[in-house]
Amino acid sequence: MKLLTAAQTRAADAYTIAHEPLSSLALMERAAGALVRWLQQKYSPEPPFYIFCGPGNNGGDGLAAARLLHHDGYDVQVFLADTGQNASGDFTQNLERLPQAIPVTRIQSLADITFQLPAQAIVLDGLFGSGLSRPLEGLYAQLVTYLNQQAATIVAIDIPSGLFADAPTAPGNTSIQADITLTFERPKLAFLLPSSGAYAGEWHVLPIGLHQDFLAQVASPYQLLLPGTIKRLLRPRSKFSHKGTFGHALLVGGSYGKMGAITMSAHAALRSGVGLLTVQVPKIGYGILQTAVPEAMVLTDAHELHLSQFPDDLAKYQCLGIGPGLGQAEDSRLALETLFRQKLPPLVLDADALNLLASDRLLRQHLPADSILTPHPKEFERLTGPATDDFHRLQLLQSFCAEHACYVILKGAHTCIGTPTGEFHFNTTGNPGMATGGTGDVLTGILTGLRAQGYAALETCQLGVYLHGLAGDLAAEVEGETSLIASDLYKYLGAAFQKAKQ
Repeated sequence: MKLLTAAQTRAADAYTIAHEPLSSLALMERAAGALVRWLQQKYSPEPPFYIFCGPGNNGGDGLAAARLLHHDGYDVQVFLADTGQNASGDFTQNLERLPQAIPVTRIQSLADITFQLPAQAIVLDGLFGSGLSRPLEGLYAQLVTYLNQQAATIVAIDIPSGLFADAPTAPGNTSIQADITLTFERPKLAFLLPSSGAYAGEWHVLPIGLHQDFLAQVASPYQLLLPGTIKRLLRPRSKFSHKGTFGHALLVGGSYGKMGAITMSAHAALRSGVGLLTVQVPKIGYGILQTAVPEAMVLTDAHELHLSQFPDDLAKYQCLGIGPGLGQAEDSRLALETLFRQKLPPLVLDADALNLLASDRLLRQHLPADSILTPHPKEFERLTGPATDDFHRLQLLQSFCAEHACYVILKGAHTCIGTPTGEFHFNTTGNPGMATGGTGDVLTGILTGLRAQGYAALETCQLGVYLHGLAGDLAAEVEGETSLIASDLYKYLGAAFQKAKQ
């Protein structure tokens, strides 16, 4: 699914109005109808609805929703922020259509709100929409601060007021802290990034019938991973396939005290469907791997405690995954430097492989094209330098992927896949229970196993992050988020594959 900028959203509205054709007021009514249908499925008529509206089209959405809710027996009150600004035409028409039975309060100062909002109330935030381009100030900032202090549930219409859809929020900016955001047609980029996404709360996308021709032709570098994409990517298995059909992967890692990382990665690679798996570990890890992962073949390094070399014959492997539990010994860095000067199978790099890469600029210059890197934000900044904000981090991601012709999986709540062509793919699976040691090692194993099976680099990234998160979601349903551990992920990976195929 393509994500749209605020400007593209306005263009989509205009295109729909011109080509359907219909009036802008009719499109607003369609949006309000979708909003109210969702609210009616969530809430009974008992809690009172307090609808706060600004003078623009976001406020017009709120007024239309107030009328529709009132018509269906909901207890509705409307509050109009009155700063003397000119109202939009559609706002004015919806205000004129508002039934007289709905109480309307014009707010020129906070003193005009003469009562405390009940804790059970539902507040609809219709002050400002995605077109906002400057920080809130004056009455609007005061009103947002007041609403954030209330115990009532806040539901934002399209986007929390004060939040910018596709630009960093200014330091000190005042924004609605929504419990729920009901956004129209496509989510906003801001919802997917840590600092701004926290304001959106739990968000849901409401289709409002924007013209499909526009959505098909508009260009966007931002994509959202959805189940349909994953289902199309997964390949069925032939009845006459054999272990050689599904590739031979090599995982390299482990060091004294960190053998668990490479063990979990090996389990995940096997559960991802790879035909054959070899794991190279320091001598100290031989007994551990042979016992914990009997399905894997094991190579031992010459060194007792850490990696000091790679196998001479790499041609027989379809993917090489490096990093889980590797450590940062100088022997390991030199081995990686030597490795990069050879002809290699596709690479997946994680954890200490990334830290070694970050410590040596020359080493980064020899990174093979089409490699897959899997940093968390701190590891990523060691590679690129610090980011000033989440949007700047995306710029750094785009530049790094283009410079090194690689794919970077920037891990987080909505893991972002950066590509050499400048596209970004955001994941939609996963949960906070996965914020625990070892889940990245599991991801590395999944990616290595998928790449060895012949999936292209981008396909590997898309499948890997989605299935990894989905396994976490399935595990959390049983184990709970608090008790989730990394080994739960590969245990539920088979169920994730099954669900993704449905």
